[in-house]
Amino acid sequence: MTFVTSRKDTGPLIDGATGKWEVVIGMEVHAQVLSKAKLFSGASAEFGAEPNAHVSFVDAAMPGMLPVINRYCVEQAVRTGLGLKAKINKRSTFDRKNYFYPDLPAGYQISQYKDPIVGEGVVIVDMPGGKSIPVEIERLHLEQDAGKSLHDQHPDQSFVDLNRSGVALMEIVSRPDLRSSEEAAAYLKKLRAILRYLGTCDGNMEEGSMRADVNVSVRKVGGPLGTRCEIKNVNSMRFVAAAVEFEARRQIDVIEGGGTIKQETRLFDSKKGETRSMRSKEEAHDYRYFPDPDLLPLEFDEAFVGRIKASLPELPDDKKDRFMRDYGLNAYDAGVLVAERESADFYERVAKGRDAKLAANWVVNELFGRLNKEGKAIGESPVSAAAMGSIVSLISDGTISGKIAKDVFEIAWTEGGDPAAIVEKRGLRQVTDMGAIEAAVDKVIAANPQKVEQAKAKPSLAGWFVGQVMKETGGKANPQAVSDLVAKKLGI
Repeated sequence: MTFVTSRKDTGPLIDGATGKWEVVIGMEVHAQVLSKAKLFSGASAEFGAEPNAHVSFVDAAMPGMLPVINRYCVEQAVRTGLGLKAKINKRSTFDRKNYFYPDLPAGYQISQYKDPIVGEGVVIVDMPGGKSIPVEIERLHLEQDAGKSLHDQHPDQSFVDLNRSGVALMEIVSRPDLRSSEEAAAYLKKLRAILRYLGTCDGNMEEGSMRADVNVSVRKVGGPLGTRCEIKNVNSMRFVAAAVEFEARRQIDVIEGGGTIKQETRLFDSKKGETRSMRSKEEAHDYRYFPDPDLLPLEFDEAFVGRIKASLPELPDDKKDRFMRDYGLNAYDAGVLVAERESADFYERVAKGRDAKLAANWVVNELFGRLNKEGKAIGESPVSAAAMGSIVSLISDGTISGKIAKDVFEIAWTEGGDPAAIVEKRGLRQVTDMGAIEAAVDKVIAANPQKVEQAKAKPSLAGWFVGQVMKETGGKANPQAVSDLVAKKLGI
């Protein structure tokens, strides 16, 4: 990674014994290309097969086997570059990155070094409080994945599974524009959302199809960039944040203790919440890069790029702007709704032809809150978009109050059923008969003369009467009608 930052502000600072420190973070994200076949062979790229079930002679580096580029993987890389608002290089080359590892059969990895398929781009990261951070993308290149060493299958031996060998990866390299653990996690979340919208990576970090190498250094405010350490293969946003927190503090303690930071590769131990040294950080010359003699330069024209660009979906930032413009949503709600494509689609089905702001409130607060509590994805919601829409309609037309709607939602969640039918079957219709409401108000006022005098002296206490009337009517009275009538009766 070329450690050059365009970030001007310092971001959050860390207190040390000798003053305040700034953490500087850049990320190299490896995203597995969504493709049925591998990058240079026709073997399946499907996850979860028996060990070594998806291995061709090319993947196993058998003598005389030649790599053949997968056109679809090239299209997916270009598609991703366009989604990152990046420069598409219509000529790129593949190189051999030489190193020994038991799960790398050829003794080298086919990657892209000097001439990547995608150049500079940008990702806009939204942070709490309405702040947006532009994180510059330095490059995106295609490369093949290595296999996997298995050390827990036998007491004295290790095994090698080559199913992953040759699977197509996009390495997306950012500039060191991030300044805190929260920003690093938010960047990874936003990048994953973009890839999922594009359909170029499934972002399943628990399966290893997206993982991050996190480069961390610290410096005194305004000082030169410090020596960085790379934390390898971090596979969750929570772990990225924890790894940055620990590593930044470790480096500050070392420097303030009179030591120096060595450029090295480290691993994050999620159980202990700490990083540990793995090896000294290699430089490009250590890998002895040279052009792959079996692969011609990759070349395509503007028409090829244009066809892919024309097929791009509406991406998160554009969708957020549209939700704010067309539906009148605030930035927070719009941001939450577009974080995943499935969530945005769900919301639009709920909001269609209805009160869009009310729909957003119910989807964001009630539905997402319940999904998070029970650890469910939007696709697992027991309440469908049609049912959520029905609840919103019932509130809007005055059939039920917001309080009753919560009860209807609970029934729909646990028992299923159409909300309108639930309301009719259980007699949950809102009371709008002003005569019945007035009788309830009179009853509560007559029973609480002392409270009446207090409310006249302090009008804010009228809310107590509203609550008592709602209780008297089993929560079925129209809250606004109750409030208006209470104020009229009390003369406040």
